[in-house]
Amino acid sequence: MPLSRREFLIDSLASGFLFPGGKDQRKQAGFPFRHGIASGDPLTDAIILWTRISPDGDRDLVPYRWVVATDRSLQGIVASGEGLASAERDFTVKHDVRGLLPGKTYFYAFYARGHWSDTGRFRTLPEGNVDHLRLAFTSCSNYAAGYFNVYRELSHRHDLDVVLHLGDYIYEYANIEESLASGRVNEPLGETVSLEDYRARHACYKADKDLQAVHRQHAFIAIWDDHEVANNAWQGGAANHSLIQGEWGQRLSAAVQAYYEWMPVREISHTGRLALYRGYRFGNLLDLSVLDTRLAGRDAPAETPDAINAEERTLLGAEQEAWLETRLASAQQEGVTWKLLGQQVMMAQFGLAEQPFNYDQWDGYPAARRRLFDCIRRHNVENFGVLTGDIHSGWAMTLNDDPFTSIDTPIGFELVTPAVTSPGISNKTTAALAGSSLMQVMPHLEFIDFYYRGFVLLDITHDHLQAEWWVVNRVDSPRYDSACLKALKLKRGEYRYIESQPVKPVTSSIGLADFSEDLSYLRNWSAGDERAATDMIAALHSGN
Repeated sequence: MPLSRREFLIDSLASGFLFPGGKDQRKQAGFPFRHGIASGDPLTDAIILWTRISPDGDRDLVPYRWVVATDRSLQGIVASGEGLASAERDFTVKHDVRGLLPGKTYFYAFYARGHWSDTGRFRTLPEGNVDHLRLAFTSCSNYAAGYFNVYRELSHRHDLDVVLHLGDYIYEYANIEESLASGRVNEPLGETVSLEDYRARHACYKADKDLQAVHRQHAFIAIWDDHEVANNAWQGGAANHSLIQGEWGQRLSAAVQAYYEWMPVREISHTGRLALYRGYRFGNLLDLSVLDTRLAGRDAPAETPDAINAEERTLLGAEQEAWLETRLASAQQEGVTWKLLGQQVMMAQFGLAEQPFNYDQWDGYPAARRRLFDCIRRHNVENFGVLTGDIHSGWAMTLNDDPFTSIDTPIGFELVTPAVTSPGISNKTTAALAGSSLMQVMPHLEFIDFYYRGFVLLDITHDHLQAEWWVVNRVDSPRYDSACLKALKLKRGEYRYIESQPVKPVTSSIGLADFSEDLSYLRNWSAGDERAATDMIAALHSGN
């Protein structure tokens, strides 16, 4: 029988016939850094450097070198090292570089197989008395759903201390219909289940030129959500997993392994591989706790109202709850001005009081939310806020015990970022009507937008925290416009939103990282190190 039009298109996607060279073709086939470079998890004296070195032929070990310097041309080298990329880790490499100075911009690059990588840039965390910070946060970047224009916008900002990514960095879906519409074809074509599948999906995303650009310019603080594994995942299963896909534990292990291989995150020994929560201190201005609401300790989804309201129910797990309480109490006692949580699912009540909309959020774990709110009161935590992703839309809310019966004194605020590409409500008129309807029934809701994709920029001083929702008008084309949709300010000691104007971007005199630096002065040094590394491989294979 002849193929239908849809079957022909799907077969063409699988063969690469329709979209040859759909990935970034700037690099030649022999270039070993085809998945870019990245930095992450900055501390006052440390950074994680990441890259993937594409192997040449069937070699199972590839020697490489890395450098960190104080200038774009990498002449002021302050740290360097070498290693071997191996097939065991899919030829991805990570280094935890120590001994750096706080609050300083550095540049870095890798060398392998006769090539230098692009030059990357990161900034270490400041310490002591800090007057001003700017950071951006976003989430939900579905490759097949559209172009990563939001990442491109973030890559153009000189004035960010760090980018916070709140999960759904990749999606496990096959997304065939979306690929047909966008021309952006997932690898592998089907849903990700095995280790090889998850590695290939990460590689597909990391080949995108706009994602590479934002990683090149800014250090990331990243946390997973569910789609790095499967929709609505927790340790015991997921909504998007069936027995025909194999044993859940094997799929979970494969997804987590690929995430650690392909992401610039520090692997924390004291929490275990299924718990990625951790904290960051920006001097006396900001304490940021990044929560794992997905795999660290989440209870199974509840199936009845009685189960949802059980007092022992937890979204974080007992260990993470205790860790967070200690961290919040310490930050308050030590005089840090702002205490923020970066996390995945909406904390504020969503919907009507009698019928929450989404039990995958904190609404499905009300006892856990009460315990957190009690913790905030117990330690008199001031200037408390929550940064959230997941829901493909922009929100600003106050955090209240029960905003539907009475507007009690808020104990904090919540800011929700739009998605990078994942869709909200695609019809602009319908999106506006839905937002307007929610504004009528949610007294704690200050701002909502269901239509645009984008990120939230935070401008933070000791006197105020300003949130700006920067959006792009389209993701179905790499040609787009960008603007600030909304700017709201919160003054220190108050949980009342004030309309504001966008802050002026700051252009750094140091500049952004470049991918065309002349590193010819390092050629002899590189060649010598590659010969030494090659000798090291030979020694390993000979058993010496």
